[in-house]
Amino acid sequence: MTQFRFSPPGSASPYVRGGGIHLRVPQMRDFEAWVGIREESRSFLERWEPTWPADDFTRPAFRRRIAWYEEDVARDASYPFFLFREEDDALMGGLTLGPVRRGVVQTTTLGYWMGERFARQGYMSKAVVAAAYFVFNTLGLRRIEASCLPINVPSIGLLEKVGFVREGYAREYLCINGVWEDHFLYAILKDEFTRRYKV
Repeated sequence: MTQFRFSPPGSASPYVRGGGIHLRVPQMRDFEAWVGIREESRSFLERWEPTWPADDFTRPAFRRRIAWYEEDVARDASYPFFLFREEDDALMGGLTLGPVRRGVVQTTTLGYWMGERFARQGYMSKAVVAAAYFVFNTLGLRRIEASCLPINVPSIGLLEKVGFVREGYAREYLCINGVWEDHFLYAILKDEFTRRYKV
């Protein structure tokens, strides 16, 4: 079983490390690497994502993004991570856990993206497992939800590989690349994850 190391609970800059990858909250110093991987992967990513803002690749827009991320983490509202390869610290993709819903719900929603040259090499599977450890052991939640387009076969395969269960079908669930698209709905429960990964 892969061993993961975590930042202390309540840390202002959460991280997860293990299995040859690490996740940490984006920082301003990531700007050039982020622009590079997003630009080179544009045609690969755009069909699966909301429409990209016109100023997305500008430094001021990225600075605003970082400020939002920091505020969300401070409020326990969401946890954005960039995914890095441990051996060379290459930025490969990103993953977001949010919104975090406490009270009687105790769940969060998982979203992720991967640069094209790093796709289908198992990195995102490791990242999702690492994120689930963080959700269940650090945040103390009991459920993670995710959704994907019915035609996104790689994403379906990833979710099912790591133990997510398909629970439903939502019509016109998210606006993807300017179009309201139907999505499959997935979830994994803490008990299911614990049994599968022997936590």
